[in-house]
Amino acid sequence: MARRRRAGYFRCMSPRNRLAIALAIGSIILLWPGLVKPALTIRATMEMFGQTRELSNETRSVVGAVRSLHQSGNDFVAGLILVFSILIPLVKAALLIPIFTLRSTAQRVRVFRLVQGISKWSMADVFAVGMLIALLAAKGTANLSAVAGPGFYFFAAYCLVSNLAFQLLELDDPQATSSA
Repeated sequence: MARRRRAGYFRCMSPRNRLAIALAIGSIILLWPGLVKPALTIRATMEMFGQTRELSNETRSVVGAVRSLHQSGNDFVAGLILVFSILIPLVKAALLIPIFTLRSTAQRVRVFRLVQGISKWSMADVFAVGMLIALLAAKGTANLSAVAGPGFYFFAAYCLVSNLAFQLLELDDPQATSSA
């Protein structure tokens, strides 16, 4: 009986909310490769006696960067990336689904507001990545290059799709409904 009620709930859901839930699920699918696929390759070279020598060529995913930073003793930076680039996006993505499935309008509004608050914090990682790229571009020379990898694009797509899903979401007015 509960399954039949839930199926009825999804049938009566607005087309806009159906699109929002599809985008929310899509964002979760985009998040995983965004975290584990290579996000950034940094290559440093040096010109010596007319020959170019490679000093460093490192490719990291977001998860790989956290692991590498932790192993090198940079736990504070690793923790920041872990919280803002991994945990907050995972929690945000996981909370989008209950907004669509909770029966109580008041509960949906509470979860919606929680996701709104979390979304503000998850933008900190976008700022951090932007600053890193700006720093590399500002210091860019002939012997230093940074190239975004597929993980960067998956993560950027996750951010855009997740935000679009959240923006499309329509909630009932909690004052107009007396269910709690």
